[in-house]
Amino acid sequence: MAAIRGLNWEEQDLSGQNLKSIPQTLPSQVRSVDLQRNKLKRLISISRFTHLVELNLSRNMLIEFSNEMRHLDKLETLYMNQNNIRSIPEGIFPHLRSLKLVKLSTNRLAKLPSDINQCTSITYLDLSKNCLQSIQPLIGLPKLEELLVEKNQLTELPSQLFQTDNCKLTVCKATGNPLRCPPEEVCVGGVMDIQSYFRQMEESPDTHSAWTVKTMFLGSSMAGKSTLCRSLKQGKPVVVAVKDRTEGIEISQLYTEEVRFLLWDFAGQEEYYLTHHVFITPRALVILTVDLARYNIMEPQSFKDQVWFWINNIQLRVPDSVVLLVGTHCDQCRDQEEVLEKKKNIEEKVKTMLTNRRMVLKQRKRNLEESTDPALFMDQVDELDCLLEYKLKVLDLLPVDCTKTEDITKLKSHILTCIQSDSVFLCSDSILPKSYQEVEQAIYTLVALQDIPGHGIISVEELSDLILNHVKLSKEKLHSILRFLLRYLHRIGVIIWYEEVSALSDRVFIQPSFLISMFKTIVRHDLTQQLEEVSRDLLVQEGALVKQKFIWVDDLKCRGTLHNVAIRILTRRELEKVVGDDDDLIREVVGTKREAGIILTLLQYFEVCLPSLVGSLLNPKALEFKPGEKQWECARMAKRDLDGVCLFPMYLKDDLIVCHTWGEDKQDDLSVHVYFLPEIPHGFFHRVIIKTCSLFPTHWVGREQCLLCCGNRLALVRQRNKDGDPLIEIRCRRPEKGERNEKNSNHFTERSNALQSHSKVCLLSLFTEFQQLWDLILAVMSKLLVLSREWPGLTQQVHTPCPERGCQHYFTWRDWQELNNTDFYNFVNEEKLVCQGGHTRRTELIFPKVPTLPQT
Repeated sequence: MAAIRGLNWEEQDLSGQNLKSIPQTLPSQVRSVDLQRNKLKRLISISRFTHLVELNLSRNMLIEFSNEMRHLDKLETLYMNQNNIRSIPEGIFPHLRSLKLVKLSTNRLAKLPSDINQCTSITYLDLSKNCLQSIQPLIGLPKLEELLVEKNQLTELPSQLFQTDNCKLTVCKATGNPLRCPPEEVCVGGVMDIQSYFRQMEESPDTHSAWTVKTMFLGSSMAGKSTLCRSLKQGKPVVVAVKDRTEGIEISQLYTEEVRFLLWDFAGQEEYYLTHHVFITPRALVILTVDLARYNIMEPQSFKDQVWFWINNIQLRVPDSVVLLVGTHCDQCRDQEEVLEKKKNIEEKVKTMLTNRRMVLKQRKRNLEESTDPALFMDQVDELDCLLEYKLKVLDLLPVDCTKTEDITKLKSHILTCIQSDSVFLCSDSILPKSYQEVEQAIYTLVALQDIPGHGIISVEELSDLILNHVKLSKEKLHSILRFLLRYLHRIGVIIWYEEVSALSDRVFIQPSFLISMFKTIVRHDLTQQLEEVSRDLLVQEGALVKQKFIWVDDLKCRGTLHNVAIRILTRRELEKVVGDDDDLIREVVGTKREAGIILTLLQYFEVCLPSLVGSLLNPKALEFKPGEKQWECARMAKRDLDGVCLFPMYLKDDLIVCHTWGEDKQDDLSVHVYFLPEIPHGFFHRVIIKTCSLFPTHWVGREQCLLCCGNRLALVRQRNKDGDPLIEIRCRRPEKGERNEKNSNHFTERSNALQSHSKVCLLSLFTEFQQLWDLILAVMSKLLVLSREWPGLTQQVHTPCPERGCQHYFTWRDWQELNNTDFYNFVNEEKLVCQGGHTRRTELIFPKVPTLPQT
């Protein structure tokens, strides 16, 4: 029987009790019931609680919205988020006349009941993370103030919802939808921008769809991406010499049949791939090139390197993408039969891999749901549900002989067919009012007239003033339009505008290729050679000596660090080729000893590099770790020396310095394993290093390991692959306090038990020691969580391996993402835990828990 907590019969807390039905003992006169985190699938006899004002049914297993709910006519607050509800019957909401707050997010709703608008008291409605294709039934809700419909399948928002005469809406969040009217970028601006959009739609009835498709060419190095891209643009075969292969990203445009293609040609070398997250955006067409001449059916590694590596990383980063496989170098294959054989092999393997991935996700979900207490894993189950909802489309491979004009024409026709098919490529068009189109055209006119400099860097305010000379709009109206348009053009790849980077939010890059060319000066496969070729004249401009150049080269090779003065010199050299002696622009892009330039700011913002100190990475004045203190979290940035160095983990070759400093793993180390499904994205761990090292002034870094030091405590973070399962391990070493008996595997347990007989001072010391150890681990885990959210197709699970030597069993962590600092140390009630292998350990060695202090 469920334990009914509390003596107040009007409010009952029945959360997290594994209930499969509503207890019969619950009094019918109850006014507030919390039933979240249970196992309810259906609401039997809910109708008898006619006095209910608040009902929380979130994080259950509900599969239906019960008809009995119509009897709860006093209900004001309803939480039914994070369930499995697929539909809501008609005839329920008209009876819920008192309902004000409704939360139905994270369900499986495909449509809304047509009479929901008769529930006239609703002020807050959360329908995010469902499968809705229309919210038309919401028209007519007179008191609706906040509407959340993020991450659905909406292509349009009803204009009637935003009519200013009776509109009470103050908040509308609709991002994460394939919106065409209004485009998603309008919704980012909020209700006022949406209202402005619809007003201008009414003023301009002759609007039309703007078909612009960002097309990203990905694939291994020398797979023929550049040849394919340039041939498509020219409409005939174009030969690209090896010396002209893409470095970084090249951008071009193609107009055909009223569709504008923005062609982004990404280099295939590893160094360049690590910066792709800066430029890859969702809702783009991905053309994945596969070199059929090099592809070997008999070698599994060939498929993994040429095909699956790219598909998997696309799926992790933009899981709703459309990927068109294009087989290149067909002319170098033996015959047409070989081409068809390889085509069939690739398609079958892709289908098998995608199917297996879904099967693994479903099995992981089933394991959590069948655990002894599934309510503890609801967040992880929800994440897996989201991953199962994503539908990456990988189209059949199209073999192309790039030496034949007819094959280039065939490919162009095939791409047009794909993007114009709603079943393949959802909403590649956006409906723009005439005034929006006029502003966009004004930008192109300014470029053509050379009113905007050739490098394309201009302030938002200056751009606005120039546009006013070409359009008949007020300054206020233009301000609203321009911010939307910059977001829209950024998303489709016409311009670059880093609105979220405070230091650069007032700068627009009208020519993305210019900015990318600056990136290429630092992020490149031959950076060492570029440094060695720096002339004495360039060194003199920065007050550097020739001998310093060799120090920079040596530091890059041995430590993965690049001196900021070297960054400025390399950027300046490239910049002067384009802009000549424009000192103001050079200073803005390159920076000075006192102020970071655009390039260094972006490299650090996107975590390509980490600001560091010249010389030893050991800082004896490291601050003590104090969670929540801004001073501690910003310690590194406050100490940043613009005439110092930046650490680029991508250039590190080994883990020798970390291994030497850490030494051997010890049996009494605290250890946590964070598993990633389906795998750890390429370059993910490099950013983990940068994120975690930015917290701790004292650290040592290797290619796949880093060591953090906080006071006298050490934490090792490393990437591993255990039995085919990719994971990031965090090990925390307790500080040495005299000689230890390392032979006894129960050393921690004995020490803890012994201390129980000492004074309370010793116990408090033990309490503090364990909390500091877990604080260090949790700081790393918090950064892992933040970073993993940038890969929507990624999920994680946390285990603690049994500390007993040779034991393969582990302890699984419950949901932890939303716990606060206090909750973390109540993670598990037990003082001791036993693994499936029968080994007993104190809980503080397994989970974030501090020892219980006995009464004195």
